[in-house]
Amino acid sequence: MYEAEYKSKLTTPEVAVMLIPSRGTLSMGMALSEPPALLEALEARVKNGGIEHLRVYYSHSVAAAAQTILKYQYMDVIKPHPFFPTVFERLLMQKGRADGKQVVFYMPGNFSAMPRMLAEIGIDAFIMQVSPMDKGGFFSCGTNSDYTIPTARSASRLIVEVNPRMPRAFGDCAIHISDVLAIVEHESPLTELPMRPPTELDRTIGKFVVELVPDRATLQVGIGGVPNAVCSELINHKDLGIHTELMTPAVAALIRAGAVTNKYKKVRRYKNVYTFAAGDRELYDFIDDNSSMAVYPVDFVNDPYVIGQNDNMISISGFLEVGLDGEVNSEAVGGMQYSAPGGQLDFVRGAQLSAGGKSILTAYSTAKEGSVSRIVAKVKGPATDPRAETQYIVTENGVANLRGKSTAQRAEALIAIAHPTFRNELIQQARQLGYL
Repeated sequence: MYEAEYKSKLTTPEVAVMLIPSRGTLSMGMALSEPPALLEALEARVKNGGIEHLRVYYSHSVAAAAQTILKYQYMDVIKPHPFFPTVFERLLMQKGRADGKQVVFYMPGNFSAMPRMLAEIGIDAFIMQVSPMDKGGFFSCGTNSDYTIPTARSASRLIVEVNPRMPRAFGDCAIHISDVLAIVEHESPLTELPMRPPTELDRTIGKFVVELVPDRATLQVGIGGVPNAVCSELINHKDLGIHTELMTPAVAALIRAGAVTNKYKKVRRYKNVYTFAAGDRELYDFIDDNSSMAVYPVDFVNDPYVIGQNDNMISISGFLEVGLDGEVNSEAVGGMQYSAPGGQLDFVRGAQLSAGGKSILTAYSTAKEGSVSRIVAKVKGPATDPRAETQYIVTENGVANLRGKSTAQRAEALIAIAHPTFRNELIQQARQLGYL
């Protein structure tokens, strides 16, 4: 019944991007939801002088944007406003600093707040990649709901790129044709992110973490070697649940292994809840037409009060450095913005609102081949997690539970899991700060 409307809105990428204002605000789908054909057409419009000053709001760019509109030569007219910068923005920042220019305008904030912030800013046009339309007139963005779906619904103009390789998922990740202004068809491979195999250090940390996870726990698991090791160690657990920001191949493997039933969750029982997915083709095929996989907007999935409704909520994420008082930096290196808070603080808070819940932050005890301690007197970067919010810190040397501990007890616990090379120095620094 929607075929006539579909045909009337079907157009070319070149025509579709003319709906984007030359001066104004643009947002695009996150990660796999970035539409390559539309971005390529938009780049051509930039080259032809058709864009004067376009502020682009987004998170976690991939090659589709990096190889088109996020090129340094376009920074006079394209103004990137990322909420989560990646290597592509870091390279732009580096070039801009060398030229004495600011070319990337980082947007601080927790992931859960992003849909509301974009609605308040006001988005003139939104572009995204979707699956083919179903019988009800809906396009699915099965790998993403996050800010992608809420912002697609609130933007003044919505343009979609239909890709048959995009999985169709359950939950709340669909856009109706009546809300779409223009449709473009383009088949392309979905971006794949390789999964790093766990190292011996990852496995050591993973074993410490798994000891903190009971049967029937609900999990939030991040990305990287330690989370992958944790998932592989959890395959003998029973009746686990999933309520996570990111769906990864490691989490999907844990689900397929039978350790996950979602029987004891309070929020979306029997469903594997996530807000976006990134991994390999096997993961995307697993999501497709799988009613157990439920993707929802980030202002729901990452809401600490929603997270906390699940009993035994276990949140497992990484950090870059932790101060002896428990303050955590997970986003800056050497005082320079490297990534972003993402949803870390959302889950740190949510897990501790849960009955039996635990917030766990993990990292190797050192960086730069052992020359730098990740446990420091005071963090140099911004406080991703305030000291009042942190609970478990885990390195390859053990576990420090900071909850209910004084500053002196925290310092002692963190020094005990620091690398032995740095412990004496940390003791002296703790004394200078008056902690010991």
